[in-house]
Amino acid sequence: MNVHHFDTSLPRGVADYLPASATRLSLLEQQVLQVATSWGFQQILPPALEFEDVLAMGMGDGLRARTFRFDDWQSGRLLAIPPDITPQIARIVATRLKGQLLPYRISYAGRVLRHAELQSGRNREIMQAGVELIGLDSPEADAEMVAMAVEVMTAAGLHDFKVDLGQVAFCQGVFEASGLQGEPLRLIRQAIALKDVSSVELLLRHYPVPETSQRELLALPRLFGGCEVLEEAARIVQNQRSKTALQNIKDVVAILGLHGVSECLTIDLGETRGLDYHTGLTFEGFVPGIGEAVFSGGRYDDLIGRYGFDAPATGFTCNLFSLMQALELQGARPHEQRDLLVFNGADDRSEALELSRELRQRGYAVARDIIKRDLDASLCYAAEAGIRAVLVIGNNQDTRSTYRLIQATDRAEQGITREQLWQLFPSRS
Repeated sequence: MNVHHFDTSLPRGVADYLPASATRLSLLEQQVLQVATSWGFQQILPPALEFEDVLAMGMGDGLRARTFRFDDWQSGRLLAIPPDITPQIARIVATRLKGQLLPYRISYAGRVLRHAELQSGRNREIMQAGVELIGLDSPEADAEMVAMAVEVMTAAGLHDFKVDLGQVAFCQGVFEASGLQGEPLRLIRQAIALKDVSSVELLLRHYPVPETSQRELLALPRLFGGCEVLEEAARIVQNQRSKTALQNIKDVVAILGLHGVSECLTIDLGETRGLDYHTGLTFEGFVPGIGEAVFSGGRYDDLIGRYGFDAPATGFTCNLFSLMQALELQGARPHEQRDLLVFNGADDRSEALELSRELRQRGYAVARDIIKRDLDASLCYAAEAGIRAVLVIGNNQDTRSTYRLIQATDRAEQGITREQLWQLFPSRS
């Protein structure tokens, strides 16, 4: 007997998502888009492929290096799979929506691919859902993004999450005032990103800066915590750009208080993520036990101008894989998508079809058990498939009832009439 062995493994960094995970991911995507809709945003669908040179206009060096590229035999040009959706939104806004009245409130969802380091353990495929608010340059617009992201987390059932607020212009002001450039600046930035005060002190011995700048640089790794950090920063920074940025984040925090979003906020003025991409407020959402941010966002006023249309912009995106992992870590129960399995014990299938159709019209997920098998086997199938109950037709010994309704998990059973069936399953619409 010949036994054929096939290699059915997947590339590293991608995965199959079976029904329970696929259902949860789909629901999380819908929740993001529903929150966006309730705030007045409209969804667009960008393509899964772009010309590499066009897409690269909207990406920094980091994303460009992680982009999957390949030749297009039709055009002779290089194609790319987008590593992020925001540059696509920028292109669409600048070329397809230009001329319409501002602001643009755009939502989106989709998958992106990124190269990942071999030993990093990170996914190369990311499922994103988010929003972009284009045409408004104000603390209120920034606060709206943070408040929406918090609403998404709450709608998903997540708790104990924190939102870290940063301001890249604050860091940039400190770096500019120091006069450092090239390799010294890179090393200082790296040490600050790691919150390594001793390394910053050591580097400043090798690369002296004015005393005022020295105090600012040494303070950056320590400027994280609660909102009291803002007052501490105000006592330290002297350069005007950082002062302006500090006032901006204070204004955003005040508006978030009006949104009822204060308790989950933390401040990190030494956050250097996105210095080459963002232009103002940045924010990330974290859950204990999850190494990656479940959402991230911020202001990026210079991006759309790369496509020929200068417009301020801010937004955020959710990493749905990380969000699902966070919910699982917190013990959230998977959503039971299917309500009933209809088991027909009669020779005539018309009643089973009629009831199934009516239940679906009422908003319930109903599967027909078409396979010929006994009731016990159908109950086992329902329990394994995550179906809540089995409705038995034409196999009832109790003449006072018309049907039997059996719970799939504990086999609890009740006899019901047709009238009682509609009482138990009223219209969800």
